[in-house]
Amino acid sequence: MTQTQAYLYLAFAIGAEVIGTTALKASDSFTRPWPSLLTVGCYALSFYLLTFSLRVLPTGIAYAIWSGVGIVLISAISWVVYAQRLDLPAILGLGLIIAGVAVINLFSKSVGH
Repeated sequence: MTQTQAYLYLAFAIGAEVIGTTALKASDSFTRPWPSLLTVGCYALSFYLLTFSLRVLPTGIAYAIWSGVGIVLISAISWVVYAQRLDLPAILGLGLIIAGVAVINLFSKSVGH
């Protein structure tokens, strides 16, 4: 597997996790069956896809990207879909997460560029 393929699997894993977390809010504490099933299914798919990226990418790096990008996307979706506002410190913190992911991908020798 190439590094490009590993990142593609990681992107799909992030997408599945974001869908699952969005459905988690809609599941209403697992009291609504369809959003609950979507949550569990997406989380399982996310972890399954993540395992493929771990064939090439170091675990810590892949997990940092997976969780960091997921946090930022979920925050943006929650802002738009659920009207959950972000204050300035939250936005600054999310910016730092984005900066951290960028630093890892652009400058870390651990990624194996």
